[in-house]
Amino acid sequence: MHRMKVPRHIAIIMDGNGRWAKRQGMPRIMGHYRGAEVAEEITKACVDLGVEYLTLFAFSTENWNRPMEEVNLLFELMRDYLLKKKKDLIELGVRMRFIGRRDRLPKDLVALMKSMERDTEKCDRITLFLAVDYGGRDDIVRAVNRIIKEGFKEVDEETLSSYLDLAGVPDPDLLIRTAGEKRISNFLLWNLAYTELYFTDLCWPEFSKEELLKAIEDFSSRQRKFGRVLDE
Repeated sequence: MHRMKVPRHIAIIMDGNGRWAKRQGMPRIMGHYRGAEVAEEITKACVDLGVEYLTLFAFSTENWNRPMEEVNLLFELMRDYLLKKKKDLIELGVRMRFIGRRDRLPKDLVALMKSMERDTEKCDRITLFLAVDYGGRDDIVRAVNRIIKEGFKEVDEETLSSYLDLAGVPDPDLLIRTAGEKRISNFLLWNLAYTELYFTDLCWPEFSKEELLKAIEDFSSRQRKFGRVLDE
């Protein structure tokens, strides 16, 4: 029986909110509201387990292609979450940070994001990264443009990593994706180079602490080689 190894950093693609809502006969936005509740539950579970970093894919650069009504409702949900949950997150010891672009987001939402980062800065039980208007390719392009602007003639992997949105943060040990899709959908392309992948058919609103433990158990059973040959 292997001992459960808790990942230091877990990343999650929270997929299937709309599909879940449709199956329940509800509007798609209700799936996103339930998804936000599950995100809070999973954050608490990660704190209890001793996970140091949790990165949640909330809104991708491609999500702008959705109907603007849904996009605006998603931003409204984020506003509600940041306003209502700040105290709870601080009490839980959650330091909150955001990755992705901010130039295309509503200004009042960006102000709330900055406020959340400032007010949770000293929390030290877990760092929660919320990826908003984030794309892995865009992350790399923005990093390269900053490097060019600073006059670098040549870069190595360490330099490029230091300009990415998750600079200074250990790469995810485990990526979880819900709703049966088996791809990474432009999420953390650089950072997921050696991440263990776990897929479940459950939609995100159906995900739970028990399902998280299943994913971690599966992760614990794997031997991570990082390109090396290990003794059997």
